[in-house]
Amino acid sequence: MTSASLPSGPPPAPRRRRLGPIDAVIVAVLLAAVAYVVWRAQTVLRYDWNWAPVWGFVVRYDAAQDSWVPNLILKGLWTTIRISIWAGLLAAVIGGLMGIARVSNSLFLNLVARSYVELIRNVPPLVFIFVFYFFLTSQIVPLLGVDAWARGASPEARATVDLLLGPPQFLPALISAVLCLALFEGAYVTEIVRGGIESIDRGQWEASKALGLSRVRTMRLVILPQAIQRTIPPLAGQFISLIKDSSIVSLISIQDLTFLGNEVAATTTRVFEAWTIVALLYFALCFALSRQFARLEARMGRFK
Repeated sequence: MTSASLPSGPPPAPRRRRLGPIDAVIVAVLLAAVAYVVWRAQTVLRYDWNWAPVWGFVVRYDAAQDSWVPNLILKGLWTTIRISIWAGLLAAVIGGLMGIARVSNSLFLNLVARSYVELIRNVPPLVFIFVFYFFLTSQIVPLLGVDAWARGASPEARATVDLLLGPPQFLPALISAVLCLALFEGAYVTEIVRGGIESIDRGQWEASKALGLSRVRTMRLVILPQAIQRTIPPLAGQFISLIKDSSIVSLISIQDLTFLGNEVAATTTRVFEAWTIVALLYFALCFALSRQFARLEARMGRFK
């Protein structure tokens, strides 16, 4: 093959998809179906929609600041974001270590990681969070001395904690929720990391061994960088699932979006309105993240 026949320059950009006639028909049919369902629900239920009582719990006017400030529902959304970020980071650490242990030559490490994964994946999340919260974190969190530290912390430390983790008085409960979610999601991250490592061609191991690299250095310098790149899309999807799964911590009285949405629905008796707003906030958060992760995946694909 001559040099003239070799392709030059960057690869062509992917062709943008356009809405065709069949796509337009499908979209129109779906919109008509949704409109019909809404009309039938309105006809059968005869529900008197009233958004005014609920909007007051989304934002409120603060006369002292002379501005609109977030109220309960938006504060719950921020708590959900906090819990998801910290639980996601901890789940990534747990899943990364356990994923490496799953492909380890050590029988002990392999059994520990596999037992952890099988235990979490075969226990319903509701049962897991109740068992973990009432039997384990009730013993672990007091040993950490979080309550005493929160009570004796300086104003600057309390302000920092309030920004990163929420009100200090709720810190023990939040730590319990983060640990529960991280351990639960870490099992799925473990399998994602294991799959990413095992997807690397065996020749990479053999070539590294021929160069005199130890197994640890091969894993650190050769295998993991490639595996991380391959696992970013499923890890991104798992993080979005983590945001939705975080609603389960409302069962242990964590004041997240689901918990406060339930409180607003009970207080205002406007159940459909309150839960509609909660659902839209979850959708907006997850959809925005999915679009950002899609852009990240496309950007990384250019460097393969």
